[in-house]
Amino acid sequence: MTETQEMVEEKAPVLVIPQLIVGLGNPGAKYDRTRHNIGFDVVDRLAQFWQISLSENKKFQGVFGEGLGPGSTKVRLLKPLTYMNNSGQSIRAILDWYKLPPESVLVIYDEMDLPIGKLRLRLSGSAGGHNGMKSAIAHLGSQNFPRLRIGIGSARSAEANRDSVSHVLGKFSPSEAAIVSDVVKLAAEAVEFSLKQGVEKAMSFYNSRSIPERQK
Repeated sequence: MTETQEMVEEKAPVLVIPQLIVGLGNPGAKYDRTRHNIGFDVVDRLAQFWQISLSENKKFQGVFGEGLGPGSTKVRLLKPLTYMNNSGQSIRAILDWYKLPPESVLVIYDEMDLPIGKLRLRLSGSAGGHNGMKSAIAHLGSQNFPRLRIGIGSARSAEANRDSVSHVLGKFSPSEAAIVSDVVKLAAEAVEFSLKQGVEKAMSFYNSRSIPERQK
């Protein structure tokens, strides 16, 4: 192999195609449609897109389904039922069962540091203070797996004197909910794009996009 060939091989990006799509959230009706559960909402939308049936799987400690994604790609969907702080237990159970590497997991979750209407795809990174991601990183033993953060806005930009816990466990206002519905759809499209052309290409296409605030 020539030196030029070696340089080309070193620079060639690794195509990362997710095999397990995980949406983070909390189980139970009281948490339904809250900001912290937007990962669940995206997984539900993907299940509709791909006509994958989701059901509780006690072995995986979550709501789980598998089927075919775009291009007849085998894909698995998961909503952990361990509560947010122990999400990694459920993810780890699936990785062990199917013998999947951490980098095959795409985790979808809420992000207070992003405004409502924005998405951020990344190939790796820290938990950034998110307890569900802290658990995922701890149980996977790695930060090197893709993640899709969905903006829910900060408590400071919401109502005055609301703390972070109240903010993330609260529901979107009617005006926010209209935007979030479009954001969930956009996030599902970004995941589908990742399965077709890889996470890195999806990053360049979707990280610059946003859902504009609707006029009152």
